[in-house]
Amino acid sequence: MKTDNAVIEMSSRAVKRLPKILNRFQSSSFPDNAPTLLKNEQWLESFDRKIGYNERELELSYESVPMGAKFPVKINSIPSKGRYIEIESPLSYFTSTSYFRKFNKHSRTQGNFVDSRIVRCKSGSGGSGCISFARDANHRIGPPDGGDGGRGGDVYVKAVEGMNSLAKLKSSYIAGDGGSGAARQLDGAAGKDILIKVPIGTTIRWSLDPDDVRQRIEKDMQADKNKSLKDILNSRMIDLKCVGKYYQDVDTYFMQLFRNTRPLMDSWIFKHKTREYHEDKAWFKQLNQNMIGYDKSLHYNELRNDKFPLFGIDLKETTKTPICLLHGGEGGLGNMHFLTSMIRNPRFARVGRYGLHSHFLFELKSIADLGLIGLPNAGKSTILNKISNARPRIGDWKFTTLIPTLGTISRGITKSSFTVADIPGIIEDAHLDKGMGLEFLKHIERSRGWVFVLSLEDNAPLNDLMLLIKEVGGMDEVMKRNVLVVCNKADIGRDSPQYMGKYLDILNFCRTQSWDCLPISALKGANIDLLVDKMARCAGTD
Repeated sequence: MKTDNAVIEMSSRAVKRLPKILNRFQSSSFPDNAPTLLKNEQWLESFDRKIGYNERELELSYESVPMGAKFPVKINSIPSKGRYIEIESPLSYFTSTSYFRKFNKHSRTQGNFVDSRIVRCKSGSGGSGCISFARDANHRIGPPDGGDGGRGGDVYVKAVEGMNSLAKLKSSYIAGDGGSGAARQLDGAAGKDILIKVPIGTTIRWSLDPDDVRQRIEKDMQADKNKSLKDILNSRMIDLKCVGKYYQDVDTYFMQLFRNTRPLMDSWIFKHKTREYHEDKAWFKQLNQNMIGYDKSLHYNELRNDKFPLFGIDLKETTKTPICLLHGGEGGLGNMHFLTSMIRNPRFARVGRYGLHSHFLFELKSIADLGLIGLPNAGKSTILNKISNARPRIGDWKFTTLIPTLGTISRGITKSSFTVADIPGIIEDAHLDKGMGLEFLKHIERSRGWVFVLSLEDNAPLNDLMLLIKEVGGMDEVMKRNVLVVCNKADIGRDSPQYMGKYLDILNFCRTQSWDCLPISALKGANIDLLVDKMARCAGTD
């Protein structure tokens, strides 16, 4: 009887404890959305069919990107069975001459104006996957629940208003790496993106590492001390792999960028068991074979994204949507993806993919309606001072202007204003890198009109005009724009026959080209109002 009572008492206790036991199971911390064993096996088997990727899978509808001026390209090979167009091009188009001016004796600076910068950019690497198993009070070890690593950060660029120099650009921009995955299927945090803000009118081209270029320059200069910097950069050739807009396109549009890759076995993270232990297991060899297809799919996705326009990006307007220069690496897989019928306790995960590293050449090309072109001390800065709100440096010596100056000419409420760019004086053989060279000519190449400023004080101003036309690219280049010829310093010897002969020679030549020609005296303000009207007509704002 006592035994029966004891049994009844034990049963009543169990009944009382039953809700607590049920609640404990219901509050289990095991994840209910982990990839199932069947889904993992189907996912891994799908990569067996993708090991032999066809190159046609790389075809994409590429986003249209504004292109800059093209440069000499020699095609060495075009796709037949392969993917890449191999080209050869001078080193000078992938670096900045002004950046390496210190190798020459005529390095100059004035103020804080910077119109050329080589910047090192690096996107973030993906985070590593996590090795973790679900646990709760009733289970020492449960199913794998290690989350994936976060994606690496991207590098973006955007043209904004309110900037007029590249002086604030850093020498390097490095995006953040993705965070590591965590338990309970938590993915790692995405790496921090980087946004580079630049002035409107900036062009961006791919560039070589400046240290590599510097070593080549030093070596060539030691071999031939009479060789100019420009000759060295033009004579050095580099090879590039490029692609077209579609499969086997023979036209070069994009240069292919390549990121570092790891050997397959180095992509794994092992816990408790060594790498050698896993390499001998048949089930791991099969898993490794599946991962070849997975890595290949990531590699092809990277190739589709890791391209840069061969002729650069031209940011002529405010950028509404930032442009991605470099994409970050994908995060590694957590161990929750490797639960199969053969792998019950996957104590391994994968590391993330590397980011992309490259150098870019940022060049600022001023957005001006008109460009002032003339020999040193022709009076360009004095003219700009008289007609605009700009205050350029003025002096009675050559090369007073060492940097471009931009001025705005306001013509009142009822008339449109326009902008004028004053560039340093051009001398004979400037295209051969003499004097200031032609490195500042980029600031007026977008201009709708060019204003040639001549000094009637010189012996043969008409010859000066012919020299300027030759140095800026010849008559074919000049005829693409509206042209105004200004004969400055007309107050010097204006009553002499010699003065009238100089001016009439220039006037007759301008009439043959249908160009406007105007004598002025910037110093004394003669004909300045008429000059503004003619400049407005040349700029197309009148």
